[in-house]
Amino acid sequence: MSDKIPEGNRSARERLAQQREREKGREKRRRTLIVASAVVGVLALAAVVGLIAANAGKDDGGDTASGPAVAPSGAIGEDALTLPVGAADAPSTLTIWEDFRCPVCAQFETAFRDTITELADDGQVKVEYHLATIIDGNLGGTGSLRAANAAACAQDAGKFAAYHDVLFANQPPEPDDAYGKNSRLIELAGEVEGLDTPGFRSCVEDGEHDSWVKKSDTAFREGGFQGTPTVLLNGESVFPSKGDEQISPENLKKWVAAANKGKKPGTATPTAPGDGSSAPADPSSAPAS
Repeated sequence: MSDKIPEGNRSARERLAQQREREKGREKRRRTLIVASAVVGVLALAAVVGLIAANAGKDDGGDTASGPAVAPSGAIGEDALTLPVGAADAPSTLTIWEDFRCPVCAQFETAFRDTITELADDGQVKVEYHLATIIDGNLGGTGSLRAANAAACAQDAGKFAAYHDVLFANQPPEPDDAYGKNSRLIELAGEVEGLDTPGFRSCVEDGEHDSWVKKSDTAFREGGFQGTPTVLLNGESVFPSKGDEQISPENLKKWVAAANKGKKPGTATPTAPGDGSSAPADPSSAPAS
């Protein structure tokens, strides 16, 4: 007897195997889309609730957002609402909108901080941070505003990136408005070498950048974004997914590499706050939105 499979039976088996592979592929794509849709749905719901309840909560008197919007040193972009990290001439731009009270933002930072730092240090991306305060409107309190103002004060001192990381690493539970207390924000500044100075304390306690933070939050709400974090690579949303691919440290590196193909890494040293070439202190002198 021959050990060969008859031609008719082989074709039938091959067709069956191919059909099973196609079904597995469809099922995998279906599960991926379900997960992505669920994450998007949660973020969209959070954004809608935040917009409906915006500014509905009572504040504790800590909101000093009145008067002209004073941008922190080194802020760039339209109305000086962008806090840059990384080489200015990097071939790609990673834009991140965050709220320091947002738990999903903290999860994002925990998962991607090392990857983003690596990409920025290697000159592959420049990171442009924008601050929002939707949780204050969602749950009441002033922690989002107070923390954002403190982060802007850290930018004045050239310590934004380090303080930004400390704030997310020590983020209180979402309903806890611990960041509404300037004393807590000043206490955490002690974890960043050289930040806890009389100038920083005065900036935090006086709410020097409160109006600027409010202006940034208005830009977020008018930008049509669905929630925080909002993450854009060269203007294209990549959180929680890009096309059919879920975001991950590996995928983010792959997407950046594809965007940068054939381009040289950035080498320009970021402008140091206070060196005379930073954004104007009063962004009213910047181009109007």
